[in-house]
Amino acid sequence: MSQSPFSTLALNADLLKNLESLGYETMTPIQAESLPHVLASKDVIAQGKTGSGKTAAFGLGLLEKLNVKRFRIQSLILCPTRELADQVGKEMRRLARTIHNIKVLTLCGGVPFGPQIGSLEHGAHIIVGTPGRIEDHLRKGTLNLDDLQVLVLDEADRMLEMGFQDSIDAIIDQAPKQRQTLLFSATFPEQINNIARRIMLDPVMVKAEAKHDNSVIAQRFYKVDNNEDRMIALRLLLQQYQPESSVVFCNTKREVQEVAEELSNRGFSAIALHGDLEQKDRDQALIRFSNKSACILVATDVAARGLDIDNLSAVFNYHIAHDQEVHVHRIGRTGRAGSKGLAFSFYSGRDTHRIALLEDYLDRIIEAESLPSYDVLDKSPMQSSMITLRIEGGKKQKIRPGDIVGALTGQDGIKGEQVGKIQVSDNWAYVAVQRDTIKTAFRKLSEGKLKGRKFRVMVVRG
Repeated sequence: MSQSPFSTLALNADLLKNLESLGYETMTPIQAESLPHVLASKDVIAQGKTGSGKTAAFGLGLLEKLNVKRFRIQSLILCPTRELADQVGKEMRRLARTIHNIKVLTLCGGVPFGPQIGSLEHGAHIIVGTPGRIEDHLRKGTLNLDDLQVLVLDEADRMLEMGFQDSIDAIIDQAPKQRQTLLFSATFPEQINNIARRIMLDPVMVKAEAKHDNSVIAQRFYKVDNNEDRMIALRLLLQQYQPESSVVFCNTKREVQEVAEELSNRGFSAIALHGDLEQKDRDQALIRFSNKSACILVATDVAARGLDIDNLSAVFNYHIAHDQEVHVHRIGRTGRAGSKGLAFSFYSGRDTHRIALLEDYLDRIIEAESLPSYDVLDKSPMQSSMITLRIEGGKKQKIRPGDIVGALTGQDGIKGEQVGKIQVSDNWAYVAVQRDTIKTAFRKLSEGKLKGRKFRVMVVRG
């Protein structure tokens, strides 16, 4: 069923044409299992990991039902984090490219409220947002859900983990009773069952296979006695394999901070990502990791949701995850797009029960492997290939990526191929440049002009 072409679905010809242009040929398991039910207007509970194609699974259903001529909010997609909401919003716009005059609006916290009110006054068809900010708009009367036809809870398990239950309840209270509800979740804790019973009508349950092919992801397990041994094991493996980009998963925010600081003190290119960071620091951490200005991201499961990283070289489980599905979800971030992946997990004598459950879930015997020789610690840790510059100006100052490239590559500047990822927001921009060009790049941007004026420029470091 996972090899079924999209053309077997009752989709609008323009949507099918766009899917073809995007290179979407056959459905992923989660799409093949859920889309027929979504298109039949049934409530659906779908279980599938990040990267399984679930945005298209619900997105195509929303777009097929949409009445563009009716300029009212017809669909609402709730996401746990701003990063995931932005990612979903971008994907929805890509899927809707052939639908004229469609408006997809993203509403998240961490950004000013006023401009969002202005955008809402101009109307929208589809809203993508975080529960807290959506609840704020409903409470202030700046958002109206009277015409809502479809409600989507994306990564519902994480929204509940992050404490959004009350906000979700408040949003549902203001949504029409006659609607379609779609719930997508990587794991299926009892809380999901409880919320589904309350807000869904006779839902269809679908589940995409979550296990990973061992030929694509090499899983290795190492037994350690304590946290000191854990850190040594982590350093040994980082030095031995030198992954260009890796995520170290920790179970607590405090652990994330401690591990990231220890790695940084040891000379590694590591940054922390957890829920207690200010929004600006979160944004910068994600930008630096995605543009290869940092090699190692140390994160909690919740904070790492919505990471849009194509080629993750390795994943480390600093501690064994509390749940087997979370373990599989973590390691599924490596070995994508046909590349080989590495997954390293550390466990101690206290984890006997979890290891037994994991063996059963993975259908394999877990045996401790030998760590690399301590000799590898004599090498200098791998440094990131890029460094990030922040420009204190953005879209509102009419700055575009092309302007930044032009300023960097002008007379006595750097080469175009030495410029990396560029991200431009309303009032700031980030550009990655190759490490060995940083002095020239900084001089060109700080001494030169963009759009006829000078902007403050700084090097972003950990």
